[in-house]
Amino acid sequence: SVLANHDITLRGIRFDTMLESYVLDSTATRHDMDSLALKYLGQKTIHFEDIAGKGAKQLSFNEIKLEEAGPYAAEDAAITLRLHNTLWPKLEEQSSLRPVFDEIEIPLVPVLSRIERQGALISRELLQQQSGELGKRLVELEGEAFELAGQEFNLGSPKQLGEILFEKLELPVIKKTPKGAPSTAEEVLVELALDYPLPKLLLEYRSLSKLKSTYTDKLPEMINPETGRVHTSYHQAVTATGRLSSSDPNLQNIPIRTEEGRRIRQAFIAPAGYRIVAADYSQIELRIMAHLSADDGLLKAFREGRDVHRATASEVFEVGLEEVSGDQRRKAKAINFGLIYGMSAFGLAKQLHLGRNEAQQYIDRYFERYPGVADYMDRTRALAKEQGYVETLFGRRLYLPEINARNKMRVQAAERTAINAPMQGTAADIIKKAMLAVDSWLHDGAADARMIMQVHDELVFEVATGEVQAFTDKACELMSGAAELAVPLLVEAGAGDNWDEAH
Repeated sequence: SVLANHDITLRGIRFDTMLESYVLDSTATRHDMDSLALKYLGQKTIHFEDIAGKGAKQLSFNEIKLEEAGPYAAEDAAITLRLHNTLWPKLEEQSSLRPVFDEIEIPLVPVLSRIERQGALISRELLQQQSGELGKRLVELEGEAFELAGQEFNLGSPKQLGEILFEKLELPVIKKTPKGAPSTAEEVLVELALDYPLPKLLLEYRSLSKLKSTYTDKLPEMINPETGRVHTSYHQAVTATGRLSSSDPNLQNIPIRTEEGRRIRQAFIAPAGYRIVAADYSQIELRIMAHLSADDGLLKAFREGRDVHRATASEVFEVGLEEVSGDQRRKAKAINFGLIYGMSAFGLAKQLHLGRNEAQQYIDRYFERYPGVADYMDRTRALAKEQGYVETLFGRRLYLPEINARNKMRVQAAERTAINAPMQGTAADIIKKAMLAVDSWLHDGAADARMIMQVHDELVFEVATGEVQAFTDKACELMSGAAELAVPLLVEAGAGDNWDEAH
């Protein structure tokens, strides 16, 4: 990216020690050079702060004396080569991991660089207007909270909040902090909000306050004065499952289900003469579940293009497809997605506000109707215990150090991860392969379009207004073809003047 800013295109990147470490074992360590040098070479490296100082007085690199800058820079180069010579032989021994490195991660480096440098256009005015409105709403909520509490207090102070909720209002204590005080954490408030008005109001206050500070206030400050755009940073070696993460700004965390979250997406706009096209995989993890489990019922539902949540509701609640109510479909959706994450009857009961026995009955009936899914889960748990890791469809590994722990809760958490990781990891691999395919097509000058964002299972583009339909057809075809599963990979795309409209 640095060289590209000076019109120099770096070609022929063959290795990358951070990605070698990440593909070898995503959870063993952090993958920055200092951590890797300590773990694999037993060497403590010179840190930038050692030569540049810290805080406001920190020097920039061109201000550092040559006799200090030289050893620091030379050590970076020497350590990188030594790390490669240590890590690459380990990777070569694992034939299943080589394609993940050679065919997915390394080719993705220049693609991510292009997306980051392209950036996204945002409307400063829209965000500032929304910030003002959020500010007013927060003041209103604060007033309502004071009324419910019968006194003024600091909504951001866990200590004061605890005193109001558990001492003054005498609400039930659900969980305690390590120091023994009643917890005011998110999940506690969610549970209390089902029965009491103040916790519900506090949750709304927290979520709007976070949106304001993280996005509506901050995004305008992040606009690059030279490009007029915001440029996120994508990270390839952070998540355990292979998913990309992003920061400054974090695009993965903008809520899509709330009106306020959608309004933030409205501020991501198309430049004149272009439109925003968003293409995303429909229910990709459920489709991967159908493929991995080879369950006849799930395969049939997807192959016939049925609404899979409606189909599940029909099976679990034993009613005809046409008779499924909205509430039954909602419950079936929670079951479908819950089981992907290894959710227990307790978790499902909590989510759907049911008795635990009723939730258990739903799960039992689900497994009766979809026995292939139950078999897949049993096989996966057993395999994880035996070999200590699970794999995605493309050979990416996720090690599970806690799978044979003595602590039962840790084992259960590792088992849930074992069930989910092959699905989430395969979905991550598929969208990375899709990005490579679409980027390669765009690189040939096939369309007046640019990839500007990747968010979870979605790719976002700027496309010349006259080419939207042709582009969308081709992009969906390339994304659908990124993997061959036993069921179709369905991609849904839309276009609009902003990111929200494109959904």
